[in-house]
Amino acid sequence: MAAHSSKKAIYAALAGNFLIAITKFAAAAYTGSSAMLSEAIHSLVDTGNQGLLLHGMRRSQQPADTRHPFGYGMELYFWAFIVAILIFAVGAGVSLYEGVIKLMDPHPVTSPWVNYGVLALAMVFEGFAWWIAFGEFRRSKGPLGYFAAVRESKDPALFTVLFEDTAAMLGLVVAFVALALGQATGIDAFDAIASILIGVILALTAALLAYESKALLIGESASAQVIDGLKDLAAGQWGVARVNELLTMHLAPRQVLVNLSLDFENNLTADEVEMVVTRLETRMREAFPEVTRVFIEAQSRAAHARRAQADAADPAKEDPTAPGADS
Repeated sequence: MAAHSSKKAIYAALAGNFLIAITKFAAAAYTGSSAMLSEAIHSLVDTGNQGLLLHGMRRSQQPADTRHPFGYGMELYFWAFIVAILIFAVGAGVSLYEGVIKLMDPHPVTSPWVNYGVLALAMVFEGFAWWIAFGEFRRSKGPLGYFAAVRESKDPALFTVLFEDTAAMLGLVVAFVALALGQATGIDAFDAIASILIGVILALTAALLAYESKALLIGESASAQVIDGLKDLAAGQWGVARVNELLTMHLAPRQVLVNLSLDFENNLTADEVEMVVTRLETRMREAFPEVTRVFIEAQSRAAHARRAQADAADPAKEDPTAPGADS
């Protein structure tokens, strides 16, 4: 369901941005508007970004193999990070450059009514794509607030499209206002200022996307609700004396790796421990379908505590590449 929602939002944004980019480039060439050129570049970058996200989604669905035993799910996180870099380097960079050049040598925008028409049309297309992305995000966020949902979301494709479309709508408003101010006052610099403001909006959007994508790329845990649920399942399982440690990591939006250290009852036989492990793994997968990999370690609480103390006292043991790790 999550993948379907993401693709629906991406396809809507892809179609809208492609049509808008062509229209804006034509209007920028005809009128000489710097803000319109920045908007055209913005739409072109967004079109390419949606293509990259679709590529990342396709690559992330490849089955696991010997080279990548946990699958390719993190490819989506990688391409989302690339999208953030492109927004910053191409979208924001070109807009800022174009705005500064125009500010140093301002010239009037010809045929402003052409720009008004293009901007109005772009608002319709962009608004339609934004509404689809917002609707899909609202359905996927559940009871969480919007900001909290972005922080908790493990699907970068969905919130990336939403952020891009929001930045695009803001950019259109800025271009529209600047065009009106320039026409009303006769001050040509408003067009250049609008281009700079659009660049700033894109830079801030890119920074936020990069921050969220980086967190997913280096490995984020499952949500607190999932972690608490897994702990309760493990603690309530027959034969388990206590849960020493539970570690989780998202390998993809709907793929969670679980590592468990359990202290089993001392009177269990080896066959009974195997039965408990099998039953617990089955219940975890049934309760939380996103749990795709489960590794369970049998370890007494005392042994686990000693290991944790030793690791805390000598961090080099945890990292074979650290200086002195082999000494």
